[in-house]
Order: sequence, then C-alpha cells, then structure tokens
Amino acid sequence: MNITVYGAASSLIDETYKEAGRELGRKMVDRKCGLVFGGGANGMMGALAEGVYEREGYILGVVPKFFREANAEISFTKCSEYIYTETVRERKRAMEENGEAFVITPGGIGTLDEFFEILTLKQLGRHNKAIVIYDINGFFKELDEMMTKYIEEKFITEDCKDLYKVCSNADEVLDYILSYNPEDIDLSKVKIR
Repeated sequence: MNITVYGAASSLIDETYKEAGRELGRKMVDRKCGLVFGGGANGMMGALAEGVYEREGYILGVVPKFFREANAEISFTKCSEYIYTETVRERKRAMEENGEAFVITPGGIGTLDEFFEILTLKQLGRHNKAIVIYDINGFFKELDEMMTKYIEEKFITEDCKDLYKVCSNADEVLDYILSYNPEDIDLSKVKIR
C-alpha cells in the first residue's frame, strides 16, 4: 500500500516534528507501506522520506518542474521514482491518484490546502480512502476545534468528522489506515441537506 503524506517543507521547524516524521517513515516501511509525497528535501517532507529511505522503502516524489528548475536542493534526491508535473494542481492530482490513503502532518498553507481538498473530494464521493491527521504535539488542536464550530453552526454535518481520524502517534496512524474499511463510511450522511 502506498500512502500519500502531506507536510511542511520548511527547514526551520522544530526537530521534534522532524523526528516524528522520520519515525512514521520507518514504521511505514516496517508495515509494508510506500510513500507518495511532494518530493521535498526539508521539513516534514524530507524527514519522512529519510525515514523511508533508511529502511529501503519505496518513495514516489511528485515534484512540479519549476521547483526542480529553480533550486535542485529543495528536492529529495533518493526517491525510487519521480513524477514531474507542470503545475501544483497537477502535482496534487498525481499525489491523490497514487496514494491509497492520506496522512496530514504539521505543515503550512499548502498542507492545509491539500487536506481540505482531499476532505472535500471524499465528502463529494470522489474517493473513499482513509484520511488521517497526525497530530504531533497537539499541532492540529485548533483545526479540530474549528471543525467542531462548523458543525455547531450547521455549516457541515456531525458525520463529516467521520471522514478523517485524528491520531497522536505513528502506530495509531498506521493502525487506522491498515484496518480502514471504506464500507464503514456512509458518504450520503455527510452532505448538507
């Protein structure tokens, strides 16, 4: 199983996050999972890829051509395979299509964009793959509170929270993904009526 993982590209993030990323990468390989990611060498992306690489796992890097042309140092150079796209939109699509599950790790604007896009696509019935938020050090606490507020104010249904799982460690993340059964999710309940 290949898992698409989204996360920070920033080299400035705390080492705690990077170590959690490396640990997730190592445990993915131990549990026979490959990595699909944005191809970055730094931050959560780079740490995750390092963890997978340490265990000789499969890594698919999906990189917009203009990233590679602008600065080769921002790309992880030890991927098993690469897909080069013309645009960021094409990159997101390739990451979605090549992953059998999704993990959101701490990141910035791009990570939030990717999370809400795959969540929206699941709500609309365009896929029914597992989505996990890897909540390292309570990073996503406010995001979870925001989703609760949206439910309370009737912008989304309570069932929308069933579309994803919040986990606080790598084992929980992988346990959820590897035991995920799409038939347990009734996508008809998540649409606003």
